Amino acid sequence: QGQLAESGGGLVQAGGSLRLSCAASRRTFSNVAVGWFRQAPGKEREFVAAISSSGRNTYYTDSVKGRFTISRDNAKNTVYLQMDSLKPEDSAVYYCAASRSDKVMGTGPSAFGSWGQGTQVTVAS
Repeated sequence: QGQLAESGGGLVQAGGSLRLSCAASRRTFSNVAVGWFRQAPGKEREFVAAISSSGRNTYYTDSVKGRFTISRDNAKNTVYLQMDSLKPEDSAVYYCAASRSDKVMGTGPSAFGSWGQGTQVTVAS
């Protein structure tokens, strides 16, 4: 899938919105599932959302359902995470990761093989 690069993080007030982007720089990743994870200081990396290669199937962790939306534009080789109604507990470094399959095979980090460098999201109360 090549190198992945996240962007769109930043500082936002509680209740605000951010849209994260994950782009593959060298090769298309339109044929694989992609996931978003986050890691807060002192905590383990946790699953946030994932999307199949076609975009037809999406998955979310319970804490973000109804607030976050994952989508993809395969023509642009980019996957997005729209984050609305942000809460301070959403603050973390957010990572995107590409699967080895067109389907979402799991929500653990081991189900994904290629990772970006992360983008910081900070939600102020």
